[in-house]
Amino acid sequence: MNIKLERIGVNDCEKLWKMQVEAFSELLEKYRDYETSPANEPVSRVEERLKQPFTYYYFIMDGETAVGAIRVVDMKDGSRKRISPVFIMKEYRGKGYAQKAIIAAEELHGRDNWALDTILQEAGNCYLYEKMGYHRTGDSKVINDRMTIVNYEKN
Repeated sequence: MNIKLERIGVNDCEKLWKMQVEAFSELLEKYRDYETSPANEPVSRVEERLKQPFTYYYFIMDGETAVGAIRVVDMKDGSRKRISPVFIMKEYRGKGYAQKAIIAAEELHGRDNWALDTILQEAGNCYLYEKMGYHRTGDSKVINDRMTIVNYEKN
């Protein structure tokens, strides 16, 4: 596995959006979080984010194959950097890609002062972030009777 992050430009917006919709569709079906799910976002919202000067989207590449993507929000002002979202395509999950992508993002944007959130009911996601040194802040938001979002920070 040879992981690298490849910066995504607006010209790849459609590809990124299609991957995001596919990657999050099972969670949307499971939790029915129609207002918050990345699977339910219009392509225009992804394009808006790609144009933000503080947003860095990357394809997670294994050789020439995009196995997922990660977005880093980095204001470059000393405030917390945020991962939102990170996703791996279904056929590549469980192989360490997300962990390697987060490490690569931290190398690019600095190892300290990070935040992210995830679905409390997705124990594998919580385990991954905790294994990587993130800790729950205690803040959470109930989205519906099936799903709660929990916040994590590192350093």
